[in-house]
Amino acid sequence: MGRLAFVVRAEDKHPPHPAARRTGPGWRIRVGTFAATAAMVSAGIVLGAGPASAAPAPIRLTSASCPAEIVQGQTSGCVTELQNLLNAHGAGLSVDGQFGSATLYAVREYQAATAIAVDGRVGPATKSKLYATGGSAPAPVNLNSSSCPANIVQGAKGGCVTELQRLLIHHGYPVDVDGDFGAGTASAVRSFQSAHGLTADGQVGTNTKRALYDTDESPATGLDLRSASCPDNIVEGQSGGCVATLQSLLNGKGQSLAVDGSFGPQTLTAVKAFQSASGLSADGQVGPNTKAALYSNIGGGGGNGAPAPVNLNSASCPNEIVQGQRSGCVTELQSLLNHHGADLAVDGDFGPLTDSAVRDFQSEKGLSVDGHVGPNTKAALYGTVTPPSSPPPGGGYAKILDVAAAEAGTVEGSARANSYGSAVGLSLSTSDYAWCATFVSWVAKQTGASSYRNSYVSGWVKQARAGNYHLSVTTDPQPGDIVAFDWDGGSDFTGGNEHIGIVRTVSGGSSFTTVEGNTSNPNGGSDGVYVKSRATKSGYDVVFIRVR
Repeated sequence: MGRLAFVVRAEDKHPPHPAARRTGPGWRIRVGTFAATAAMVSAGIVLGAGPASAAPAPIRLTSASCPAEIVQGQTSGCVTELQNLLNAHGAGLSVDGQFGSATLYAVREYQAATAIAVDGRVGPATKSKLYATGGSAPAPVNLNSSSCPANIVQGAKGGCVTELQRLLIHHGYPVDVDGDFGAGTASAVRSFQSAHGLTADGQVGTNTKRALYDTDESPATGLDLRSASCPDNIVEGQSGGCVATLQSLLNGKGQSLAVDGSFGPQTLTAVKAFQSASGLSADGQVGPNTKAALYSNIGGGGGNGAPAPVNLNSASCPNEIVQGQRSGCVTELQSLLNHHGADLAVDGDFGPLTDSAVRDFQSEKGLSVDGHVGPNTKAALYGTVTPPSSPPPGGGYAKILDVAAAEAGTVEGSARANSYGSAVGLSLSTSDYAWCATFVSWVAKQTGASSYRNSYVSGWVKQARAGNYHLSVTTDPQPGDIVAFDWDGGSDFTGGNEHIGIVRTVSGGSSFTTVEGNTSNPNGGSDGVYVKSRATKSGYDVVFIRVR
């Protein structure tokens, strides 16, 4: 599923929802939403507060007395229990046993923060997670801040540990984000250290922190192995998002792989073990039968959620998108509506709420209010996210910086960010792949400074080293140059652990600043396009690319 952005209107009386992040092996999340909500509660602001009433006695959600799915409109002790559990995670609900709009909002918040499909329905996956996670984690604190110790060790608690656990999840280690550095977190830290050539002592010091934050282009796991985006047969030696998804699915079947997007010997062994256990030919090749088995028995409420977004103007979408349809076209539609201020779960399902949001949008834009998303409505939806026609071609690297800097603050998963994919022929959500090179390609397209386009960092480095497409390598970086990073070192720019951005300023020594896509927000929050401080002597390799 894409990251689900709840853009809350004023009349809803709820605090704005930050962009929710997918988690699970290899996925990124932001935690602390509920901690912030809890802070408001302690200040006397209670979400959904109404007249006090006696709540029914709580009933455990997993008991036979509760329905398989608890949904809006129900009143029971099951809802009382649900509200108590949500409040343990900082929701701040009035516990009345009535599943109203405030409870629905809190359920969606919780699902978004814990990698459950955001449908507002409390089914088996949500129930299990509510009992497993137990309570809210402290708000994350950057590990390099003065608030965190130089060495974070087992037994520590607090926001520094929350951030540590969040980063471990990003790297593919399935730990609970609870702010408590227990044995499970310690084991994950040692595994991470071993995988990155660090001393596996379980202590999170300077080197481990640096490695944990080298996450700007970890392979995405949003790719469905059965889609056209992945090879018919995934085999040893391949790398990228399809392999990362494979590793995540294998971990869901009981393996314990690092989700690094590289199909090496350990992944091969895990594939063969899974095939053998599933009664398949244990050849290590992930073909149609193995893919089908990997996707079997994935619990309801989990999985990939919404279909991958598809550009509304593509041949894959009908001329008119209407209520009742479910597809990637609807995923894209919901994302665009949220960009314009709607309050939708992005689930790819064109239901009554999406229909209402379409009609509101059509009314605001002076269009025929029929709920049908035809050519005029599509054009209006893309009206504020169409890549600009200026500056004119031939702008060179100075114009590259102007265009890139103007995009700073664009949030990953937004319609604006997703529009960058047009430069390389992608209509995927930026929530679903590593898009830093796509952003550079988009910037280059706007200026016409180079005709080269590639969604892989390695391609940019290769062409610059060869002197093609008006690209060359320079050792005298200037604002507007392109900079490529190889986090693994070796300057080979392979293995799926690279990054790329635009040089913004140069200090004259080893320090410089950049404008980057697919990078973390320095102030916390959603990934997107941001200005970052970088250096040439920080344990990773850097190549500067001149566009002339």
